Amino acid sequence: MKIIRKITLLSLVTLSIMSCNKNKNQVVDPLITNRDTTVNPSEDFFKYANNGWFKQHPIPSSEKSNGIFRTIQDTINNQIKSICIKSAEAYADKGSNKQKIGDFYASGMDSITINKVGITPLKREIAKIDAVKDLTSLLKTIAYLHTIQGSPAFGFYVGQDDKISSKNALFLAQGGLGLGQRDYYFENDDNTKKIRAEYPKHVARIFELTGENKEKSAANASLILKIESELAKSSRKIEALRDPIKNYNKMSVAELNKMTPNIDWKIMLVNLNIKNADTVIVGQPEFFKALNATIKNYSVADWKTYLKWDLYNTYASYLSKDIENQNFYFFSSVMSGIKEQKPRWKRIVEQTDGSLGELIGQVYIEEYLPKGTKEKLLEIGNNIRDVYAERIKKLDWMSAETKVKALNKLSKIVMKVGYPDKWKDMSSVTIDNKSYCKNVMAVNQWSYNYMINKYGKPVDRTEWGMYPQTYNAYYNPSNNEICVPACNIIVPGFEGRMPDDAILYGIIGGSTFGHEITHGFDDQGSQYDDKGNLNNWWTKEDYAKFKAKTKLIVDQFSKYKIGDKNINGEATQGENIADLGGVVMGFEAFKKTKQFKTKEIISGLTPEKRYFLAYGYAWMVNATEKSLLQQVMMDVHSPAQFRINGPLANVPEFHKAFNIKPGSPMYQPDSLRVTIW
Repeated sequence: MKIIRKITLLSLVTLSIMSCNKNKNQVVDPLITNRDTTVNPSEDFFKYANNGWFKQHPIPSSEKSNGIFRTIQDTINNQIKSICIKSAEAYADKGSNKQKIGDFYASGMDSITINKVGITPLKREIAKIDAVKDLTSLLKTIAYLHTIQGSPAFGFYVGQDDKISSKNALFLAQGGLGLGQRDYYFENDDNTKKIRAEYPKHVARIFELTGENKEKSAANASLILKIESELAKSSRKIEALRDPIKNYNKMSVAELNKMTPNIDWKIMLVNLNIKNADTVIVGQPEFFKALNATIKNYSVADWKTYLKWDLYNTYASYLSKDIENQNFYFFSSVMSGIKEQKPRWKRIVEQTDGSLGELIGQVYIEEYLPKGTKEKLLEIGNNIRDVYAERIKKLDWMSAETKVKALNKLSKIVMKVGYPDKWKDMSSVTIDNKSYCKNVMAVNQWSYNYMINKYGKPVDRTEWGMYPQTYNAYYNPSNNEICVPACNIIVPGFEGRMPDDAILYGIIGGSTFGHEITHGFDDQGSQYDDKGNLNNWWTKEDYAKFKAKTKLIVDQFSKYKIGDKNINGEATQGENIADLGGVVMGFEAFKKTKQFKTKEIISGLTPEKRYFLAYGYAWMVNATEKSLLQQVMMDVHSPAQFRINGPLANVPEFHKAFNIKPGSPMYQPDSLRVTIW
């Protein structure tokens, strides 16, 4: 999403009052057992902190990674599974939350019916595509597919206007790519070439499984690759999408029509169920100029084939076993290196949560959320904000004028923690136990309608973009807010006891609140003011100094490699800035605790060592090489090893704690050491 800066998190297991085991020698300390002491921390702190755990817990064949996130997600999945099963067995009143949760889960678990009906759930949508006769009906059908969460030809959404954050606006963006990212169509490293070679085979196989003969399916696949390659050619690279000013091009609908005369956007917007639209924000005008030509470069019959592919690609995971397996083979095995599918119950639990998470969340907070969660999260978050203010006041590179504005923005950051005070109304969604695919589609249509109903209305700043059981967090620059859901209360290894402050501030302080607050001051967030408007609040001199510092972190991360592929330092700089800010702010807040001040030794570790090992625990993720290469191509987050080693190489206290010597891989010389906030 445009407004969300995602980061996978760690946090506490319990914040209610609990007793600790008085015999500390009998308590397993993950910071000790996770380590691999055969690795020198000066060589690779990521492996030193975590490789002991990796050796004992290989990546399951059904996963692309294993580590702290997978462990926590398994806990959440089991909790949600219990909610789903209880709901399915409750014989709840039709239209109730339990009925919807139970029937959605039951329909997904009914593999016999799913396999029997094949692609029948898409019969109506296929008929709509088959009925396309001309450009007008083609554009109408493109619009319809968007309303069920398809993504043909372009991207479209309603969201906050970057320059008028109190208003919701219409956005158009590049899109329409089955592979998701434009570089997959052009890069020539071995892995990308293999994926590009497999893609048309996959497309052809899906067409065969939906009833086309082999020859026609192969021809369809070649056509799809040709159309998508043409769309990709006019698409911006992932790093270019990070500039909020260059990707903000507001124009009237009349101006848009003039730019793309083959596409009548006035009619298109009506078909998208948008009425009385006057302006639209176009992210990448050059893409839409090219799309205007592409629409005419291919026949109506060609576009019908493309639309069928978009439909199949959108819903393949919810159809018969042969189609689902083929979809898994390409997108999970070929692209991510996953060898086998997760158990069906886990797949359906995750989809039920993805579709009906708003309803599940209401049960989750009652049955699984420890008391005092919100209060403790806010306490730690406010402590991080306080030290952030202290750091800003002491910056030697920022003028007093800009400091006042930075401190004002910091003070205005809204912290949404735990769970929302009000829930979205999903009463209009009809769910039954007859068709899994149609249930998914019904929720997709509800989600689309919920989004477009915002148009023309004031922004609801109380709305949450995540569920309380979502193990994630975000910063929204248009609201100048951070959101930390309730399930970030989990830390494996500390069940039934309170983690010490090094854990609290290394994980929830640094990797969560410190990280998310820093997003308000990264390369993107720094361009939004305290009210969430895209508005320059910097002096020219200060911004030049800031950009010089961000260039250092771009240069640092661009040197890191996965296989023969370099990390994209430009695309990942926002997350890298946030990681660095997070670990620094977490440490500054930790220094104010009794544990740090008294130099308390726990499990033979000094407070400093415990803090940095806790930070390493926060990113304890071992991933397949294919999934790491996919991450480098598509993700604005660096792989976990660099989210640990990269920021820590810039922290003097880390160098001192682990005796990092000049010349070692973890050592960053003073001339290259990055200090921003």
